[in-house]
Amino acid sequence: MRAFRVVQTILFLMFISRPCILLAQQKQPSCEILSQSQVSATINDAVKMQFAIDFPIFRVYKYVDRSGQYYCVLTEKLDTVASEEEGKYDSLHLAIRAIDLREDSEKLKKVWEINDHANLDQKIEGVEQSIRFWTKYIEFTDFDGDGLIEPIIVYGSHSDSDLASGRIKFIIYYKGRKVAIRHQDSDLDEGRSTQIDKGFYTLPPKLKESIHTKMQAMNKADQAIFEKTSF
Repeated sequence: MRAFRVVQTILFLMFISRPCILLAQQKQPSCEILSQSQVSATINDAVKMQFAIDFPIFRVYKYVDRSGQYYCVLTEKLDTVASEEEGKYDSLHLAIRAIDLREDSEKLKKVWEINDHANLDQKIEGVEQSIRFWTKYIEFTDFDGDGLIEPIIVYGSHSDSDLASGRIKFIIYYKGRKVAIRHQDSDLDEGRSTQIDKGFYTLPPKLKESIHTKMQAMNKADQAIFEKTSF
C-alpha cells in the first residue's frame, strides 16, 4: 500500500511539472525579423501614437527569452537632399531611433530607447551626410546561457569624406545595464579614437568576443579603422 502511494505521488509530481517543462522549452531564447504584414499588425497606428514612433519603421526584431516577449523597433528619419545632378535627389537619414517594447498582459511597455542624429555642424571637417542602423552587425543572443537575450545594436554615420569623420556606435544591453562603445573614424591616426565604457570589461567573454569579431569584420570590409589596441 505504501509503495502504491509513493508511485501515485511520483506520477502526480510528474504530471504537474510537465507544463513547467513545456513552458521552459517554449521560453528558449529566440529572435526573428518580422515581415511587413506582421509589423503593421503589431506596431499599428495606436502603438505608434502611444510611443511617439514618428520616423518610418526600418525593421522590427521580435525576440523571446525567459523574461518575456519583446519587439525592438528600428526607425530612421527619411530626408531628401538635392544631389549635384540637377533634378535628382538622394534619400538620406539624418536621425534614428530604436525603441524596445516588452509585451506585458497583452500590452506593450517601453524598456529602453536609443536616439541619435547626424552631425550637421558646418564648422567641423567632414560634415555627416547620413546615419543609419547597421543591421549586419545587430544581434540578439543569449551569450552567457542564463536564458536572457543580450541585445547588441550597431549604427553608424558617414560623411562627405568617407572614413574621415564617420562615427560608429555599439550599444549593448546586459541585465538592465547599458554599455556603449563610441568610435570616431579617421584616416589620420590623431583623428581616430575609440571610447569604451568600463562596464564592457565585465561583460561575458562570449559577448565581448562577438564585439571583437564585428570590429574585425568592419576592418576587413573597409567600413572602419579599428586599431588592434581598441579591442
